Amino acid sequence: MGHKDGASLAFSELRKESQDLYNRIHSVAEDAAFIDQVYRSYPRLPLMPNMRCGAWYTDPDTASNERAYFKSTDGHTGNWSFNLRRPNLHVLPLICAHGGLLLVDSTRAGKRMPDALSKTVPIWCAVINRAVLKTTPNMDADTDAWNTKLYTPPGVVSAQEHDQIEQKLDGWVDDLVASFYVLPKLRHPLRPIWITPSTTMFPKFPDTDAERLFYPIICISASKQVFDGLERRVTGFAYIQGSGDDHELWSMGLTPTQFWKHKQTLLHANRNELPTLVQTLTSSPNIHSAPTNSNMSFHPTPIHHVHGRLSICTTHDICSSFDAKFAVVYLTSSDQIPPDFKDNPRVLYIQTPQGKKGQHHFLHTVLPQTIPFILFHLQNARCVCVACETGTDTSIGVALAALTKFFDESGEFCGEYEHEREGVLCASFQLSHKNVH
Repeated sequence: MGHKDGASLAFSELRKESQDLYNRIHSVAEDAAFIDQVYRSYPRLPLMPNMRCGAWYTDPDTASNERAYFKSTDGHTGNWSFNLRRPNLHVLPLICAHGGLLLVDSTRAGKRMPDALSKTVPIWCAVINRAVLKTTPNMDADTDAWNTKLYTPPGVVSAQEHDQIEQKLDGWVDDLVASFYVLPKLRHPLRPIWITPSTTMFPKFPDTDAERLFYPIICISASKQVFDGLERRVTGFAYIQGSGDDHELWSMGLTPTQFWKHKQTLLHANRNELPTLVQTLTSSPNIHSAPTNSNMSFHPTPIHHVHGRLSICTTHDICSSFDAKFAVVYLTSSDQIPPDFKDNPRVLYIQTPQGKKGQHHFLHTVLPQTIPFILFHLQNARCVCVACETGTDTSIGVALAALTKFFDESGEFCGEYEHEREGVLCASFQLSHKNVH
């Protein structure tokens, strides 16, 4: 065997091990144990996963029901951004109520922490701090009282990159202040703090509001840094850094929720049993299955602000015969439409790929098909339910687009183009809608 053939075979074996379900599951469990250790050191702070992969490492029994969405791409070198499409303002009240936040994410081999934690979150903290200072009358602008500095992790972000980011902060602040978003009042500025598995001592913070100078946003990178991608354990698996990332490539349909629900069963299965076990769990009737019970009551979650004209649910929640006042957008990764929905003019079925491919599909397929469908049925006095497999993913995006396009601030249906508004969300949607044509 030649040198090139040997190297190719070795690379192929490494890749196979990196995608191995057994290795991934046990690596996630190891990282989750570290997250639990950190959480026990800060029990008063809410534990929040950064979507998507952060959910693999946070036990739903201890984690907040809220989710953060700080994208690494907003922190990539030369692509830094405070993205107004995902401002994460919903986490600020939680931070104020508890005096800080534990934010969980991970990254793959070769890096200590993801760009989401090393740059996107620091940008967010600095922009929020400056925007609050700018929009709050009579606030003491003294630096010691209200710190607006940019903080980035030493040894991860270079001084040059730090300075380049800092030069852009005030422009992002102006964009946020000019948007329709309303900033809550903060008693203290935000400040990012970083913890990784190599951290030898966890920092301590004041317990009372009177003592603290800032709200600590503790960014926890869950995975140990492994330079070669994997590291063998004496317990019989190869540890893979950032195992929760891009789970569509290895999980066989297993979700973080299912992992935590069946964690002990999964971890006690041997390598040969595990794929069959996962197939059984993911094909269980209560997981992503088509509706079969025609007598099952249909109770989607209504959006009360628009008087229930729009609602959201999971695909499993939809019974085969639902009320005639409803139309349904049915978004699923399954390639088979439920027989009872076939040729039903009140059902729009769209097969949606999972993962990053789904993001492109959402703009180029889902929105162009769902928006006219929703408008037609709203105009015909129907309520529209948007369903996806979790009820918290694609369905939210579609419902948000419809809210922005067809309803005014008071929640009244206005029809297409009848209600033009100034606003970042509306403008962003209009831009994405134009780009798909």
